[in-house]
Amino acid sequence: MQIGPRYKKARRLGAPVFTKTQTQKFALRSEAKAKNTKGRRGNKSEFGRQMLEKQKARYSYGVSAGQFSKYVKGALQTTGDNAKNLLNTLESRLDNVVLRAGFAVSRSAARQMVSHGHIVVNGKKVTVPSYSVEVGDKITIREGSKNKVIFSKLDESLKTIKVPAWLVINPETKDIKIEGIPAVDATELLFDVKSVLEFFTR
Repeated sequence: MQIGPRYKKARRLGAPVFTKTQTQKFALRSEAKAKNTKGRRGNKSEFGRQMLEKQKARYSYGVSAGQFSKYVKGALQTTGDNAKNLLNTLESRLDNVVLRAGFAVSRSAARQMVSHGHIVVNGKKVTVPSYSVEVGDKITIREGSKNKVIFSKLDESLKTIKVPAWLVINPETKDIKIEGIPAVDATELLFDVKSVLEFFTR
């Protein structure tokens, strides 16, 4: 997905939705920007706020507008908690799992790892970043890719990464096992899921 200038977009959204903007330097710049623009604009309408939250969610997971819309519609058509349905779909993406497991330093890097054929699911190479994993799936690095530069710091990364409870990582074999349904703490999200759903059901 083509994104464009990430710092500019993140400042407009008011959230560090890209890896490169999740730094103290960006936080300081954003704070200064907010002070300079305070009072120039009126309060956003409810529609505008919902649109902003939708954009935050889309950029947080690095998906296109069309793909995100498809995910939301699927979540709304599935029984149960719509918010959990949506987050489950987003978190189950293969590129997201690779990122959550600490195999990649950014979402774009995780997407590249998958699309370049470095990731294997249940013994089969998968090159589609949006591939949806399921409970019981085993994700590994393709044997011929293990010595690639992109994995040179993986051992170090696995020592410090905070892995979600629904993933189990074997640091020796570099395997990822999907042990449960993805669960996300709402306080860790950079967007309001309720507002996103309201945007699509207004």
